[in-house]
Amino acid sequence: MSPGDLLKPSSFKIGCLLVIISCCVFYSFGQTKPELLSSVDNQITSAMFRWRGPQKTTGEILIVDIDEKSLQSIGQWPWPRDILARMVSILHASGAKVIGFDIVFAEKDRTSITEYIDNLEDLIEIPGMGRELKKLAGRDDLNHDLIMGKSVSLAPVVLGYVFQLKDDGLKIDEERPFPSITIQVSPDTVSYQELFLLCGYRAILNIEEIAQSPTEGFLNVFPDTSGMVRKVPLMMELDGIPYPSLSLEMMRTGLDEPTATIHASRQKTMGRNSILGVSIEDHFIPTDDKGQVTVNYRGPVGTFEYLPAIDVLSGTCNQKIRDRYVLIGTSATGLLDFHATPFSGTFPGVEVQATILDNILANDLFTYDIFTEIGLTYTIIIAGGIILSALLAYTGALAGGIAGLFFIVLIISGDYYLFFLNEKLLGITYPLATILSVFLVVTLFNYFFEYRKKQFIQDAFGRYVSPMVINQLLRRPEKLSLTGEEKNLTILFSDIRDFTTISEKMDPKQLGAFMNRYLTAMSDIIMENSGMVDKYIGDAIVAIWGAPLDDKDHVENAVRSSLSMTEKLNELKRLWSKQGLPEITIGVGINTGITSVGNFGSERRFEYTVLGDNVNLASRLEGLTKVYGTGIIISEFTKKALNGRFFCRLLDRVKVKGKDIPIEIFEPLLEGVPDDALRAEVTRFEHALECYRLRDFEQARSIIEDLHSVNPHRLYELYLERIEGFMKEPPPDDWDGTHTFTTK
Repeated sequence: MSPGDLLKPSSFKIGCLLVIISCCVFYSFGQTKPELLSSVDNQITSAMFRWRGPQKTTGEILIVDIDEKSLQSIGQWPWPRDILARMVSILHASGAKVIGFDIVFAEKDRTSITEYIDNLEDLIEIPGMGRELKKLAGRDDLNHDLIMGKSVSLAPVVLGYVFQLKDDGLKIDEERPFPSITIQVSPDTVSYQELFLLCGYRAILNIEEIAQSPTEGFLNVFPDTSGMVRKVPLMMELDGIPYPSLSLEMMRTGLDEPTATIHASRQKTMGRNSILGVSIEDHFIPTDDKGQVTVNYRGPVGTFEYLPAIDVLSGTCNQKIRDRYVLIGTSATGLLDFHATPFSGTFPGVEVQATILDNILANDLFTYDIFTEIGLTYTIIIAGGIILSALLAYTGALAGGIAGLFFIVLIISGDYYLFFLNEKLLGITYPLATILSVFLVVTLFNYFFEYRKKQFIQDAFGRYVSPMVINQLLRRPEKLSLTGEEKNLTILFSDIRDFTTISEKMDPKQLGAFMNRYLTAMSDIIMENSGMVDKYIGDAIVAIWGAPLDDKDHVENAVRSSLSMTEKLNELKRLWSKQGLPEITIGVGINTGITSVGNFGSERRFEYTVLGDNVNLASRLEGLTKVYGTGIIISEFTKKALNGRFFCRLLDRVKVKGKDIPIEIFEPLLEGVPDDALRAEVTRFEHALECYRLRDFEQARSIIEDLHSVNPHRLYELYLERIEGFMKEPPPDDWDGTHTFTTK
């Protein structure tokens, strides 16, 4: 038995030992997860939000947005509050179910006329004017705050306020929120003071003149350590009394239900009773033990319907308001009311509030069950760890790696489909880390016994194949065969025109430096665009895309490379011209199709390359660039796979040497959308081609002569020559416009 065989049971035992250690470490956590694991779990959850994508809202919520458009129309913020009062009145008259403010009016409106009365009295020295000004000062209809206070008192408005959490020395005992809600606790043996709620130090309230609404709710949200808002409290405590959030109060007001019940656990933790949830009528809202809900974000910014404030004031969209919960807030950048969410780093605070309210109405907030997480974690660690250890020990790194990847995909997809999509959160970072640790430790243990085999491969083949292929062989020695595989690839051939003549003008040293500079520049472009330089044949370059590594964008990357090669060559030509070196031009042919790719050669020496008809076609297309006077030619198969991302000109329908089936060939002109002049020129030329194929040679010649006179080109000369010949000696009756090439 070889040392490697003796190793296998030992590496399996090491894997099992690692599983036992992982279980013990997880047990030591108890119900308190380390911050690092929680942070990674949160990042995975954020990714799952993006995988899931946007969801439909209930449609019951409308955001009235103090946006850039509204600020440009009315003026900078803060606006005079008589304007906001008018907006509240319009919303109420339009049938809004509830109006909530994601704004705190903590200071007086300094734009009220009454704020300037005293100054006016000193400035205007007119007999009796002081008495008249005092009369004005006493008028409620000139005080913007009183106007707004009256407006909110007549409508179903929920004003917002915030809790200051730290002791800033500004607390006044009399300043407390006064929501109209009645809060009960179940079981009734638990008092307010025993609830495990987040606490505020003091409340930053709306000024007394405005605080005339039926009720109010706090706006506080608390980002996690990554700065992202994931949880938002439904209830917070101030001086031993629970207070509701804005979203909860809006929902309660909309249901016209005066009472909310906090459901608490019967057992105490650290002298407090954990929160299970909050209910209003038959609506139960699950929370964590501190009364926070986990937000089920609907999508990116703008998922909810926004209505600019100026449109409300102008009365143009009132039909959208009836029977909806209306939140008034801002998305204007300068007002800085933004938070980070899984969908955006700058998510308007008002849309966070809208999301919470929508979650409550739809009853699809996320919940978290720590006991389910504990049970699944132990199951995954033990079963997955032992199976992976066995596979790594007895079958090798490849099977073990596939199994490890399978477990990781299974864990993530299982969490996503079975839990996340059903509004349940589970932490999967620890079992993922355990599976990864088992794989790494057992693989490293096995690595030292595989070293001699890998060293043999390195010594035997390192001088004959590229480093990329060597790395593949080291990972998969079974690939050492002469048989290849069939793959859909894109192949590029590039060649310097009249290279022999150019090389005769330089001595060997100059030629070597010249070619090294050229080949390096072209190769860099190919590799930067995910291609592989297959080989150099003198001054020619052969490159492939889509192998050895898969590339879903291999067609676009190849064509993009060809355009970049042309641009780079123009730069080099300007440099070489200054150095007195000859100018060169290149031709590029590109084709896409099924080819054989793999290690081909003799028993003693082989290389990773491509073979097949589609490779030959790319070479033939490169040769045709001389005929048509173009720098690049691509086949119809490549053109079709581009999906319109590049603007191309149809050149011809041809049969290349060695092919019996005609194909259309194209010239890629640019990536993206062309200007009008280029599009018009190409459209006219393609119309001329259609006439040419229909034997309307007079019309074709007229169009092409016109094009050639404006923009002389070898392509136009070629067709004029052909047309001249056909007009003297017409093509046979079965001619379909195809041109057959008999040479390469």
